[in-house]
Amino acid sequence: MQPHGLVVVSFHPLYTDPGRISSRKPTSLLKSLLELKEGFLIALRAINAQKLRSLLTTLGIIIGILSVTAMATVVNGIEEGFEQDMSTLGTDVLYIEKWPWGFVSDWWNYINRPNITQDLAEVVERRSQFASAATAVVRTSRSIDYKSNNLGGVQIIGLSSNYSRVHDVSIESGNFFSDIHDRSARDVAVLGFEVAERLFPSEQPLGKTVRIGGRRFDVIGVLEKEGSSAGGNSDSGDRTVQIPFTTFQKIYGTRYRDVSVRVKVIDNADVSVAKDEITGILRVARGLDAKQDDDFEINEQETLRAQIAPVKTAIYSVGIGLTALSLLVGGIGVMNIMFVSVKERTREIGIRKATGAKFSSILTQFLIEAILVCSVGGVIGVILSIPVVLGIRAVLPASLDATVVGIAFLICVLIGTIFGLAPAWKAARSEPIEALRYE
Repeated sequence: MQPHGLVVVSFHPLYTDPGRISSRKPTSLLKSLLELKEGFLIALRAINAQKLRSLLTTLGIIIGILSVTAMATVVNGIEEGFEQDMSTLGTDVLYIEKWPWGFVSDWWNYINRPNITQDLAEVVERRSQFASAATAVVRTSRSIDYKSNNLGGVQIIGLSSNYSRVHDVSIESGNFFSDIHDRSARDVAVLGFEVAERLFPSEQPLGKTVRIGGRRFDVIGVLEKEGSSAGGNSDSGDRTVQIPFTTFQKIYGTRYRDVSVRVKVIDNADVSVAKDEITGILRVARGLDAKQDDDFEINEQETLRAQIAPVKTAIYSVGIGLTALSLLVGGIGVMNIMFVSVKERTREIGIRKATGAKFSSILTQFLIEAILVCSVGGVIGVILSIPVVLGIRAVLPASLDATVVGIAFLICVLIGTIFGLAPAWKAARSEPIEALRYE
């Protein structure tokens, strides 16, 4: 019988204080953080003690990171330039021309085709239910003069007044020519940005008279600046002069020239279906029977994409291969130096293990050192890549993306981990007694 008022509490032998359970994890986490901090500080001291050797070790990584950033910048620049050119072509525009886009092996069959004529634009626009507008384009090359300023090899492009219904026309100042200019074959011109800038460095070009191949033209507009191009559509650009189609026809003639007919497909229409329908219209217009092959080509944006795809793949493959080779050489250099570092610090490793350092602590220390060496190389590589990117931007619309920088540092961490693992493992497996005996 228990004394009155006394409560006896019995504890189960397996019972454990909840506070103790919850306190174990923070203690373990704190210990891991302290080990990481200690490994980081030891690695910094080791790198600081061998500054020149550490810098020379990073050369391979620096070259590898330069290769990564340069390759990514070039590829992105080509991609951006290509997409800019594709946007000028238009995803919903069909190009009726004599020649197909891209490489042609049996060119003799194409050169014997009859030229495309401007009347096909009227036929397609009138008969096709998928065409919202059709326009004819023709070109030649001439010199252009204003006072003492001369510019040679300028593309002179003849355009119908409805050209703006097929392609976007961006005018910086003045106006595009109207239907009246086209019908009456007026001698008026719209200058590309570079042409206007070089002919009129200190004057306003609007209202001035220029000479194209010796003939006088009144300037009525200036196109907006487009910048460098990676290829593609050259109808509108900085180094072109646009004049009415009828004016071009009157002065230069179109009988023996290749005319390009552009067809704008109506919104939400299937371009492939529109292409089939226009093919039938053109065959009838050109008097072809069922047994005859097409004597014209209908080009579109996807045609050019298909032609460019193998080239882009080749560029990517070469770039990735060179980058991988550079990083492999850099990684081997890091691994080699880390093996030397482990050998030199064998006695230090023995002392640490003799005083209670665990396998994981030694492994972490040397891995951190390898990652730090690679990261230093990554920082230097990214800094050096800035002038490289600026040089590339002079040719391509390129930029150093933050994503590329992030990928570069991730690569540095991976290289440090992969190529530093073997030396770190060797250090962590050292026997304390043997390590202490090492001289």
